[in-house]
Amino acid sequence: MTEPKDYNDEEWKKILTQGQYYILREKGTEPAFTGKYWNHKEAGIYHCAGCKTPLFQSETKFASGCGWPSFFDIKSDLVDLKKDTSHGMIRTEVLCSKCGGHLGHVFNDGPKQTGLRYCINSGALLFSPSK
Repeated sequence: MTEPKDYNDEEWKKILTQGQYYILREKGTEPAFTGKYWNHKEAGIYHCAGCKTPLFQSETKFASGCGWPSFFDIKSDLVDLKKDTSHGMIRTEVLCSKCGGHLGHVFNDGPKQTGLRYCINSGALLFSPSK
């Protein structure tokens, strides 16, 4: 089986919804306060919508008020961080390390646990509830 990072655009378009493709593959962003998980409070794990890699635990999710799901920590070392200078600003992009999908950005204005706010698009995520 081909690794997700090796999928071409046509393969991704068959796997992902149009919204997921826009976010994960074209580095898009959903409008604030519109995504499925921005105000989601159920216990469980948030996975990459592209490759199903577990990325964030619900215990690290917090209400940041920004309109996107926000987490103060990642589940493991399964994300990559990359300098992003698009849109006339300097930010740190968050990418799934398994499939390379764009998840969102991380900022240094999070809660005291880590001081980080992983601001993630709902469309880049799938959720599995705790059993």
